[in-house]
Amino acid sequence: MQAVSTISQPSDSLRVDSSVLAPYTQGYKVQQQIHYSAISKRKRLLDIMGALVGLGITAILAIPIAIAIQLDEPGPIFYSQIRCGVKGKPFRLWKFRSMVVDAHCLQHLVHNQAKGNIFKNKNDPRVTRIGRFLRRTSLDELPQFWNVLKGDMSLVGTRPPTVEEVMNYKKHHWDRLNIKPGMTGEWQANGRSSVTDFEEIVRMDIAYQQKWSIAYDLQLILKTLLVVVCKDGAY
Repeated sequence: MQAVSTISQPSDSLRVDSSVLAPYTQGYKVQQQIHYSAISKRKRLLDIMGALVGLGITAILAIPIAIAIQLDEPGPIFYSQIRCGVKGKPFRLWKFRSMVVDAHCLQHLVHNQAKGNIFKNKNDPRVTRIGRFLRRTSLDELPQFWNVLKGDMSLVGTRPPTVEEVMNYKKHHWDRLNIKPGMTGEWQANGRSSVTDFEEIVRMDIAYQQKWSIAYDLQLILKTLLVVVCKDGAY
């Protein structure tokens, strides 16, 4: 069993993606202020504590999840992809694999049911049987606690966009990247996959920045747990 194997996109390179994004970021992102939450020591402390607890849970569940993935769709256990963080800074995001191997090569065959710079399909045929369970329960995202511990992500923030999505951003879309991407946020806690309009996601991300506080982060974390338990809006 390939317990520590990973899969990533062929062009997954932090150096390459940084150069690709350069024309889209120059002249704009330097004019924007990084949101205070991105440098808050209290938020970072909350992230570290939460990440340590989360990684402990991940360690307990990793073996049964790995076995289930292998029995359902043999291949790598983990999936990694370059995503964009604060100001579009690229980082490698980790997940338990929930799709068939080389799923990115098949994306052009799947209809995008979302509007704007996101990709969603409620019945995406690339998702495996165990993958659907992992996604409904958000167990596929457990490895992202490592991203939180490293500081690439936060427990609460914006949805981490792909490089391809960011390359199509309009000027006002960059405002959502004034904060760190999060494992959860306004979108996940207040709509999850049921929100399919990218402009609505941007509005929710900006609203989060305006309302941000440690207490509000804790509120969104608790709300997300309830959403996950109820499997509300997930696919």
